[in-house]
Amino acid sequence: AAYVKLRQPASRFALVGVFVSQGDQGVRVAVTGARSHAFRVREMEQALERDFSPQAIEGVKVDPTGCNSDLHGSAEYRAAMIGVLARRAVAKAREQ
Repeated sequence: AAYVKLRQPASRFALVGVFVSQGDQGVRVAVTGARSHAFRVREMEQALERDFSPQAIEGVKVDPTGCNSDLHGSAEYRAAMIGVLARRAVAKAREQ
């Protein structure tokens, strides 16, 4: 399992954070910071069930609808960063 986040420079809170785990109950991908609540990305979970590698989720896009948007990052930017951080989290989890 691994958690990777993009920090807001002043507060150090996560603009976007992604947690990835692979266990007995399957793969889980959870996102924090991008919306007003934490949520899972089922499309990534399904892809990672087949192949637990960063490449498996390269084509998975997260819809920016509902993502936070402010001076630190637009909804589109945050949605794009979910994919980037998810791939990093998978790579980190594989190293452990």
